[in-house]
Amino acid sequence: MKKLFYIGILIAMALTSCQDVIDVDLQTAEPRLVIDASLSWKKGTNGSSQSIRLTLTAPYFADNVPPATGATVSVTDSNNTSFNFLEQGESGVYTNANFIPVIDETYTLNINYKNETYTATETLVPVVPIDFVEQKNDGGFSGEDIEIKVYYTDPADIENFYLFEFLVVERNTLSLEVYDDEFTDGNQIFAFYTDEDLKAGDELIIKNSGISERTYNFLNILLQQTDDNSGDPFETQPATVRGNCINTSNPKNYPLGYFRVTETDEITYIVQ
Repeated sequence: MKKLFYIGILIAMALTSCQDVIDVDLQTAEPRLVIDASLSWKKGTNGSSQSIRLTLTAPYFADNVPPATGATVSVTDSNNTSFNFLEQGESGVYTNANFIPVIDETYTLNINYKNETYTATETLVPVVPIDFVEQKNDGGFSGEDIEIKVYYTDPADIENFYLFEFLVVERNTLSLEVYDDEFTDGNQIFAFYTDEDLKAGDELIIKNSGISERTYNFLNILLQQTDDNSGDPFETQPATVRGNCINTSNPKNYPLGYFRVTETDEITYIVQ
């Protein structure tokens, strides 16, 4: 009985010792503006309702992302037609209900935040429609993963770049993939998506957006740095990936994020 008593004490001490809290002293920096300005003209709509989200960088262990409130936001086309985006409360979300999207039109984003001016320019890129979706139920290394192929036909003799978004509605998980047509020009090809947690009955929202080459390069680097399959403890730490937005008042206080204007084709697919 005494042996059992002493063994119990040792186990309790061992479990207690595993609960030590380690404080990590991380350096902090002045918050930077983060610009999420993705204006998307969904096929079959007039594209008039658009939104832009402004936030601030936050410490690594922060629970919330602080909104950038009180900014003045507008988008101007090449004819100097200006579309003002008004903030909804103090959310950092700025909306416009009268935007006019035009294929191949050039738009300029202007933001004034805390007496500093941020700007970016982008062209509205068209996109081909999604042809059909093909599903395979015996994919992956295990032979049990569901694989999704989304087919589309690339226009011939035109340099094209694509952003595919796969949103699993039930889990609210989003996966992004970018493609170019360097080796597939003029052919029917597919975007690929797989997820070991994907199951029959899941609702999958699939979007295909036409993007510029600069947007493609930005997203390609960003996705490589956030790849879940990386994880080498000795690999080079990710560098700051700057988008196309600049601070014209104080270049050293550069923003993060990107401004893009795209045409988008969207479908909803129920996993079989």
